[in-house]
Amino acid sequence: MYRHLEHRLTERVRECLGRRYPGVTLPSVVIEQPPKVELGDFAIPVFPFAKPLRSAPLKIAEAIRAELGPIEGIAEIKVSPPGYLNVKAERSYMAASLAKDEKPPSVIPPGKILVEHSSINPNKAAHIGHLRNAILGDTFVRLLRNAGREVDIQNYIDNTGVQVADVVVGFIHLEKKSRAEIEALTRQPRFDYYCWDLYARVSQWYEQDKQNRETRLATLHAIEDVASDAATVADLISTAVLHRHLETMDRLDIEYDFLPRESEILQLHFWDAAFTKLKDAGVLTFESEGKNKGCWVMRRAGTENRAGGDVEGAEEGRISEEDQKVIVRSNGTVGYVGKDIAYHMWKFGLLGRDFGYLRFYRYPNHHECWISTTDGEKVHPHFGDVAEIYNVIDARQSEAQNTVIEALRGLGHDEAADHYTHFSYEMVALTPRCAAELGYTLSEEDKTRSYIEVSGRKGFGVKADDLLDQLIASAKKEVDSRHPAIADSERLQIATQIAIGALRYFMLKYTKPSVIAFDFKDALSFEGETGPYAQYAVVRATSIFRKAGIDPETFGSNIAGNISPADLGRFLTEAQADEIWELWLAASKTSYVVDQCIATTEPAYLAKHVFQLAQLFNTFYHRHPILSEPDEGRKQFLLITVAVVRRELIRALKVMGITVPPVM
Repeated sequence: MYRHLEHRLTERVRECLGRRYPGVTLPSVVIEQPPKVELGDFAIPVFPFAKPLRSAPLKIAEAIRAELGPIEGIAEIKVSPPGYLNVKAERSYMAASLAKDEKPPSVIPPGKILVEHSSINPNKAAHIGHLRNAILGDTFVRLLRNAGREVDIQNYIDNTGVQVADVVVGFIHLEKKSRAEIEALTRQPRFDYYCWDLYARVSQWYEQDKQNRETRLATLHAIEDVASDAATVADLISTAVLHRHLETMDRLDIEYDFLPRESEILQLHFWDAAFTKLKDAGVLTFESEGKNKGCWVMRRAGTENRAGGDVEGAEEGRISEEDQKVIVRSNGTVGYVGKDIAYHMWKFGLLGRDFGYLRFYRYPNHHECWISTTDGEKVHPHFGDVAEIYNVIDARQSEAQNTVIEALRGLGHDEAADHYTHFSYEMVALTPRCAAELGYTLSEEDKTRSYIEVSGRKGFGVKADDLLDQLIASAKKEVDSRHPAIADSERLQIATQIAIGALRYFMLKYTKPSVIAFDFKDALSFEGETGPYAQYAVVRATSIFRKAGIDPETFGSNIAGNISPADLGRFLTEAQADEIWELWLAASKTSYVVDQCIATTEPAYLAKHVFQLAQLFNTFYHRHPILSEPDEGRKQFLLITVAVVRRELIRALKVMGITVPPVM
């Protein structure tokens, strides 16, 4: 309802400005939140209108207020120096709507959205950095679905890249294993851990002799030939590791719909089709001289004003060498970006080709995950041909992502390019304390750093499953000490919910451009801005109903039926009511914050919302002895307040992928 009132207020102010100042181009109406609830529930700054209207902000604000007239759900509009409209909602109206859990109609844009996330190289175990990608992507999917959008979740599998080639080198050239021996190993538990260690050993082997790197190049070429033994081994390894990745992510309730593989992009000639289109459109040009002689290149994104033809003495239309992005190397091999361009043309339905599809993985809830193949099942879901794309890839891939967007524009697909979003984020590191707890030897200099970077090639890092296991073990110690009478299996389930809630919240509370320094103690704390703190607020709310002998779900299913709008208004406008109204106001903002997260591609706003709501609720809990309240009418109102906040916390946490245990 907060979102709905904000939209209504924005529209009325826009209409008022249009009537009073016809023909004048004005900036958008912005709604802010006052720093204190006693000032109002909305604030409209009118300073942006001062220059185009050639009038003082205070005078404009007074004119708008005089002409607005009554607005349903708005109780009062005041002009505040130096140029604000401070707006108070009609508390009984807004609270009654929230109690009824009304969802005003909203316009849902047409078309399916594709969110691609995780995209872990299938050469070793997933690590802590992959978890940030997957949790961000999964939460964004949940945000979109909460807003009513249809979403496909894809996880791109680079099964013919250099990382897979390195592990193939390790098995064949370092360990001298046969295909049968490798196949037997793939059936062992946590085969991905074996590959983790082998990958680090191969990296060391490359450093010992530069000639060893030639083995990598030869293997990289070999695995692109589907008929070769190396390709067979690469497929065995990547498929087994991929299964492990899906099992790891399933522990966090993260699922995928489709796994497109690079091998099929090659074998089904996606690149060939894209290459023809790019050449015909002049997006790619062939270099016959210079350092990129023999390569097909395109202009780097953001260099339009530095074309070679604009430089005195340069050939007309030629891209200067510094502005060239090599797409096809002089030996004829296509780089990562070229294959990515073809893949994204398929995503938008612009390529004229499609994958074959096979069922690959069934989740415990029976959801089917499909994988690409050259010739699959005749009946399958329809993937691709989407209206919007969000690619969850770290900030280091910005140039590659921008190149794909510019290729789409060069092909004349501006609408597709406009609906392609690089969902960028920064890396995850470890605090020195966390690194030490995991058994890594730190130098004295390391101990003074704010964070320690991880490196898969050096074997230094935190495997995702190890992190989850340790978080669960730490949480279980706490649960065991607090609830020894509960069955051990139930304590383990509670500990798992707490650990996953802690991890997901920790990864989401930082804005995407922030480097995360992970720490076990900070993540699992029951105090401060953590997942367990938010979970505990819900457990505390549930315990109030349990002590009162009331089923919270039954009570919560008909909150509005337990109190009249008039009584809501009375209790929310009495003396000293601002504190409780602030709690109701915060509870009303879940849909508003979801919209904000989607518009800015920033899930951290939802984490902040959850923390603020939990904080306000805990303050309310300590100041109001609900069950001992002598006034039955007020007691009922306080219980309804608890029910509303509990519902909104559970709802917001669910969007974050966090469930709430029965006790903590």
